Amino acid sequence: MELSNLRPADGSKHSDNFRRGRGHGSGNGKTAGKGHKGQKARSGGGVRPGFEGGQMPLYRRIPKRGFTCINSKEIIGINVSALERFEDGAEVSVETLVEAGIVSNPKDGVKILGSGELTKKLTVKANAFSAGAKEKIEALGGKAEVI
Repeated sequence: MELSNLRPADGSKHSDNFRRGRGHGSGNGKTAGKGHKGQKARSGGGVRPGFEGGQMPLYRRIPKRGFTCINSKEIIGINVSALERFEDGAEVSVETLVEAGIVSNPKDGVKILGSGELTKKLTVKANAFSAGAKEKIEALGGKAEVI
């Protein structure tokens, strides 16, 4: 038995083209499998998501506070001192930062910040740089490239 050989048991699946409401002789006439009366028997059948039968629904019972800006970006800040683990002359990008384990989830971008010391010449490619970080990278002969 392999995954490619799996199939439903004989008779367990009904065809999709089964015609409901076509008389008693069809075995599914009259109420067409919807039972008698009630909301789910009517056209437009059933309740909308979140409806709790007229009880005040959960999304209206819980308090609403604050504001979430839909245009905000989550930028991850990395200090210059974190770049010290790369070899001299290396090219540092967002991908290499993820591989090195400095950044786990880059989200909307990575910004290099100026805290700490840097002693190696690096070519750094990131979404943004602080003025101090750019100064420290270029003072050692490296490059700070905005992507």
